[in-house]
Formats: sequence, C-alpha cells, structure tokens
Amino acid sequence: MDSRSRRRLGIAGAVAGAGVGAAVGVRQAVVGRVRLRPDPDADEPFGELRGRELTVRASDGLPLHVEVDGPDDADLTVVFCHGYTLNQDSWHYQRRDLQGSLRMVFWDQRSHGRSGRSDPVDATIEQTGDDLYAVLKATVRRNRPVILAGHSMGGMSIMALADRHPELFDRQVVGVALINTSCGDLAEMTLGLPLVLAKVVRPLAPRTLRGLGRRAELVERARGLGADLAFVVTRRMAFADKHVSPTVVDFLEQMIRATPIDVIAEFYPALVAHDKAACLEVLGGVPTLVLAGGQDRLTPAEHARRMAEALPDAELVEVEEAGHVLPLEYPGVVTGGLRRLIERVRPRQEEERTA
Repeated sequence: MDSRSRRRLGIAGAVAGAGVGAAVGVRQAVVGRVRLRPDPDADEPFGELRGRELTVRASDGLPLHVEVDGPDDADLTVVFCHGYTLNQDSWHYQRRDLQGSLRMVFWDQRSHGRSGRSDPVDATIEQTGDDLYAVLKATVRRNRPVILAGHSMGGMSIMALADRHPELFDRQVVGVALINTSCGDLAEMTLGLPLVLAKVVRPLAPRTLRGLGRRAELVERARGLGADLAFVVTRRMAFADKHVSPTVVDFLEQMIRATPIDVIAEFYPALVAHDKAACLEVLGGVPTLVLAGGQDRLTPAEHARRMAEALPDAELVEVEEAGHVLPLEYPGVVTGGLRRLIERVRPRQEEERTA
C-alpha cells in the first residue's frame, strides 16, 4: 500500500470514528499544543475510579462488566448507561461527586469497555435494552427504587427497556435522566454539515462504515495517521466549549480508541434506525430529567425539546454552548440535574412507605 493510500485510509478511519462516535484520534503532539493553557483537570484521575466488580450474563450469555459503588442497603440506586463508543468511565465526574450519597451501578454496554464482544447481529438497541434489564435484575433487589441515567446510546437503551418492560416503571423505576439522546429520527442528522452536503453523506455512512469494519485490522493500524484532522473533528463534533480541558479531550480519545472500528460499524445502523417515540408514554409516568447541548450535532437539542414536551413531569435543561458529551464538558450541570432528580423522587418514596 502506497503512502497516499495509507493516508486516505487513516483519514477515513479517523472521520468514521469521530463523526459518528463523537470523537476519535487525538495525538499527544496535537494535544500538547493546547496544553500550553492552564488545565485545572490535568491531575484528575480519569479511568481510575473503580467499584465492586461483578459479571452479569446477558440474555444471550454475553458477559457484561458491572461495578457497584455505595452500600447495598441504600434507599435509592442510580444505574448509569454510557454512550456509543464510550464506556462506564465517561461518568467519571458524576461517580466522583455523588459518592457517599446513594448507591450507584455502572456497566459497560456490550462490545464496549470490559464487557464481552457481541455477535454483530445482536448489536441492536433492543438487545442493549435487554442487557439493561439483566443488569437491573442482578444489581437491584426486586421492587427497590432505582433511577436510570443514560447518555446518548445509553438513553436509547433505557427507552428500549421501557418498550419491552413497561411494568418496571410502575413498580421500580422512579426516575429517568436522558442526556444528549433521542427517541428517533436520527437519519436527519447533519453532523454539522450544510444540509445539502449532509443529504449526500448520510446514505454513504453505513456503507462506508461496513467497509471499514470488514477491513478492521488495517483501519486500526491506520487510524492515527490523520491525527491533526481527527483532533479538529473531535473538538468540533464532541465539544462546543472552546476552553474544554485538553486532558478531558485526551481522556475521551482513549475511550474512543479502545472501541474497535468494527464495533462502531456494527452499531451505527441500529442508531440511525432507532425509533422509540412510543415508549415516551411509559417514561411519562415518572419524573424525568432531559439534558441537551445547544451545539450537539449528533443528537440535536430539538430532539430533547420534543421528548420533554411529550413527558408531563420533565425538567428540560439546555446548555447552549455545549456539544454531545455533557457529562464531561459540563459535568456540574449533569451532576446538579441528577441531584435535583433524586430530591424530586425521594419525597414520593417517603409517601409510599408511610401510606
């Protein structure tokens, strides 16, 4: 393969991962230039927060990596569901700042993080909803109250759970947080491109990703060759804050880079085809927090507004200068919203216990 072909393949791999996975491919040399600015997060122990580990078997037998923080006799559990191409460490700030106040469960979606590698035919939102059901059964005692928090694809997994197990939202799930996510119509995504160009690119994306997935080993080797381009795409696609910590960008890059390109390719069609608008009626029975980034090019804020309008007990928070990774870009907004949601559901639990 000549140098021009390798360069094209590297750029293709970088754009594929960054464009549809929110970010990919930041090199230390590029990040280093940005690090000339003061970085308050430089010493943050990203990826080092760990809980009590257990393995949960999904309905197809796949091992799911799960970690639990907090006492088992806590009055409330929050289960965190991460996004596409990420892993449970994407909840770093929430895990750090909510410790000691409640019980928390974190898990890696199939083929992500330390969970098992899924059969490609099971790379669907319906299956991740079933996986969440298995995690709930294994980590939360029957009828004990739980809040579900989902970012991006994690929010879609919650919707799939609501679609397949609506009874849980009558007896166990007492609150839901939906962050940078959508209930459908993701084929309308422009990825920040002009509308005319987006209409040309959209039908090409699935074919391009499938092609990259079939050449996964080659793409993985070439993935970093477009480092400068990948850095620009990362900042543009994942973040809107011009002063985002370069350490956070680097941390995001490491999570994305750990996700094989064929996994990205396998899940992408399921995201585009995702349609769970009908499940909003189920979610409408519990208090809900909906968080959106005003500059989110992957799940635009308009999707969050539509969901909030359909949910009778929803708090909508839109951060105008934010992109697709609110838990990392504006962690205080996410953690603060979760604290408010917790306070909203706890009085209801007290009333039910004394009734």
